[in-house]
Amino acid sequence: MAKIEGGCLCGKIRYSGEADPLAAVVCNCTSCQKQTGSAYSINLVMPKGSLDIQGEMEVYTHAGDSGQPVYRNFCGNCGSSVISELSVMDTIVILKAGSLDDTSWVKPTTEIYCDSAQEWTRVKTELESHPKMLPS
Repeated sequence: MAKIEGGCLCGKIRYSGEADPLAAVVCNCTSCQKQTGSAYSINLVMPKGSLDIQGEMEVYTHAGDSGQPVYRNFCGNCGSSVISELSVMDTIVILKAGSLDDTSWVKPTTEIYCDSAQEWTRVKTELESHPKMLPS
């Protein structure tokens, strides 16, 4: 895998890493819809600690489906979403693929929270699909 690099819209947050993503996922949950202002979020599941993040991020915390905290990290200057952290999955971070400098290699294989997907959009019907989160 080539080096992963990216950051926020204004450039105050930058990250890099060399770990391969564990998964590339389309998330249709209503929280991702609200966070992105779109129909879904394209996320890379990364091993925790695999990204070197430069800059100070703001954090918005809310309860996920499990009732446990979800931490949404974003640039306090431009508002760009960068990573999310899930209390129930503390060995990973969720990297927002739209924050990558080069997105050409991102190929989602799984679609989650399909039960809350917008009726007018489906990414690809050949993706592995789950009504909620991936089974544990």
